[in-house]
Amino acid sequence: MTSAVLRKTAQVTALLMVLTLVVPVLAFAATGFKSGLEYRSGTVSGSVYSDVYSENVTSQVYIYSPDGTELGVVPATYSTYDGTYNLYDFRQVDLGNYDYLRLKAVISDGDVTESVYETVYRSGSSGGRGGGGGGGYWGTGSELTVNSDGRIDAYSLESALQNYDTVTLKLSGNFVLIPAKALEKFAGDASKKIVIAGNAGTYILPLKAVDLDSLSAQASAEIDDLFMKVGIAQADEAAADAAKAAAEALGATAAGDAVHFYVQLVGNENKTVDASFGNNYMSREIALDKTVDASKATGVVYNPTTKKLSFVPTLFATEDDKSAATLKHAGHGIYLVIELDKSFTDIAGHWAQSNIELLANKLVVEGVTDELFQPERSITRAEFAALVVRALALDTSSVSGSTYFNDVKSGEWYTGVIGAAAAAKLVDGYEDGSFRPHDYINREELAAMVVRALDYAGFKPEVSASRQAELLAKFVDSSDIVWADAEIAAAIESGIVDGMTDDQIGPRLSATRAQSATMLKRLLTEADFIN
Repeated sequence: MTSAVLRKTAQVTALLMVLTLVVPVLAFAATGFKSGLEYRSGTVSGSVYSDVYSENVTSQVYIYSPDGTELGVVPATYSTYDGTYNLYDFRQVDLGNYDYLRLKAVISDGDVTESVYETVYRSGSSGGRGGGGGGGYWGTGSELTVNSDGRIDAYSLESALQNYDTVTLKLSGNFVLIPAKALEKFAGDASKKIVIAGNAGTYILPLKAVDLDSLSAQASAEIDDLFMKVGIAQADEAAADAAKAAAEALGATAAGDAVHFYVQLVGNENKTVDASFGNNYMSREIALDKTVDASKATGVVYNPTTKKLSFVPTLFATEDDKSAATLKHAGHGIYLVIELDKSFTDIAGHWAQSNIELLANKLVVEGVTDELFQPERSITRAEFAALVVRALALDTSSVSGSTYFNDVKSGEWYTGVIGAAAAAKLVDGYEDGSFRPHDYINREELAAMVVRALDYAGFKPEVSASRQAELLAKFVDSSDIVWADAEIAAAIESGIVDGMTDDQIGPRLSATRAQSATMLKRLLTEADFIN
């Protein structure tokens, strides 16, 4: 028994010795410039870090002017271990006063040599401060340049995220392959985000929305083998023309180019699947070629199957006579911004005219005909479910309302929207399993659905029991509320629901199309989905 153990131990030891000879590339797992670099009065100083310590490790820092002229080489001398990395300090004087310096650290243990890069700005000059990791790029610490093949070093990204809350990845091509293993320490962190910047647009990846276990399961791949492929490119000519034709069919015009944004998971054998981040709304930014009126413009996503456009929550900002749009969506696809100036003959002078026109321009509400809106007509439960689903930009193609309710039949116009609303927990049915899509919705039901939509978007206010009682006490008919006391109180608190009069809330009254449009407009504003 003892001899067998000794033989096994010897075999393992021999294997480890062989591995140390054949894979020296693993000698430096994480190396870079530590944050806190300083360039002041002609002197640059700072530290290089490494997770490897050996008496044989040497480190030198090459210093270059902005035009690439070598200004000097200085050794980086071991100083301390900070609990995670070994630090090697350096300092060089009499360099002159440039706006910034480019630094390259060359670290070697005798077998393996690694180079890392950084830019440090002179104190008081324009531009950012240096710091963060290296990994084969010139950067400002929080900015990394992605190779044209989409590759980026995992340890460089991890190091940058360690030192900065926002890390920008500048695309050389049309996509980046983000190694999932670089995000393990930061997934779920609400303070961290990655900004992927391309020529056609920008995609913001908040790490609070990244659940690596979920993404790993979606791709059927281990985290170490998983990449997120984030792509940003102008839509191809055929797709762009089709999207613009869809806009023209609505009487709208495109305010910029159509851009294809997507996030795929790349796993074993380079198999890809579309990534899902649940109900997290991911932002993407598109620069426009003109100034737009936010009340007459909206971001949309093009569906190549139906050849139609649908609303995407969008905020607009204008600077130097040009606008930029931030589109918020949980999905992927071809996005563009359109302008539309829509009205109806029967809302002129109506108290809700501006709200109806705004939502019509954003493709959230539709008229009964092209000319008539019928603002005082009561609205059915199915119709209002459709409005809420459009306002949240939910996918209606993947689930059927017949799965949830016994009176929602396949093939009806509302089957998909009721299914999407039920899947998102925006609607309830009755005790008998029905939804009653053709019944008129009352104000209590409408308030409940709007507050659930606000909760889905992450903006539902917290209302204590005492605050709920205070909010409802002013209404003499609050005892008519059957079941949605908490929802109505939250709707009042958020400014979405008003009383019919100063002292009547009217919970059992049927809601009108005008009231519905007004509540949806307030919902979208409260959720930061429109300006």
